[in-house]
This record gives sequence, C-alpha cells and structure tokens, in this order.
Amino acid sequence: MELVRVQDSDYKKTYALYNTFPKDENGYINNVYGYSYEEFLGWIEKKRHWSKGEDLPENFVPDTTYVLVDGADYVGVFNLRHCLNDFLREGPGHIGYCISPAFRRKGYATRGLAMVLEKAREIGIEEAYLSVNRDNEASLKVQLKNGAVIHHESDTEYFTRIRL
Repeated sequence: MELVRVQDSDYKKTYALYNTFPKDENGYINNVYGYSYEEFLGWIEKKRHWSKGEDLPENFVPDTTYVLVDGADYVGVFNLRHCLNDFLREGPGHIGYCISPAFRRKGYATRGLAMVLEKAREIGIEEAYLSVNRDNEASLKVQLKNGAVIHHESDTEYFTRIRL
C-alpha cells in the first residue's frame, strides 16, 4: 500500500475514484464532483501548483492530495494541508479523507491516515488538527486509533488533535 500524490497518479483511475464519492458526505467535500474528465485534468494542474504554494486562491493554504493505492486498486484520497489559517484551525484542520464505499470497513482509512500523519511529520507539523462529524463514529475511531484525542466539540463535530 502506498500514498501517491494526485499529480503523480494514474489520472483515469483517480477520476474514477473521485466519481465514487458524493458531493458532500460526512463532512468530506468532493471538490471535483460533477467535473468532466477535462475539468478534472485542469484541477490536477491546480493541485500541482497548490502543493508548492503557487497560485493559491484567496484564503487557501498549500496542500497535497494523495491517493491511497493498494496494488491496482485506488481506494481513497487524503488531503494534507501544510499549515492552518483561522478557518482551518477552527474547522477542518490539517487532514481530510474519504475511502471509496467499496473499500470501507477494511482498515484502509486507519492505515492511510497513519501514512499521511508521517507525511505531516516530514513537513514539520508537530500536532495535526482534524475534525469529524459527531455522527461519523467510524472516522472518529480511525482518528483515535492513530493517537487522536478529542480536544473540544460542537453540537455537530468533534475536533481532535494528534501529537506527532
């Protein structure tokens, strides 16, 4: 199993993977929902630049999106934000992820998050901020298995921290 930067992935397989995700599920927003393949390729080029902190839209931070690959299967995506702004600090945090429905409940999220946390450590993040919808017990368990503690909560979300 490996993490592959989206710009280094097999674009057709990555596009097919993103098409298994709804527009918004449990707090994960599919930013390419409804994109044609050509639009998706344009997004890949943006991600190539954004990962280097180039051409960022206003209020965006540098981020790298990874595809979790197991053999020939593209099973999920993980987005690592390199730093936080006020919105991210009080909201989604450093990492967002989604596993394709066909691969859920098989440990991929837990293993993928562990791999992304190592990438976070490599770029100097000392404490990863994450959030999870209160009704998404599976994702909360994934975070807790990776060392998360619930830092605080709202009516709708838990906000977790993982010391790296």
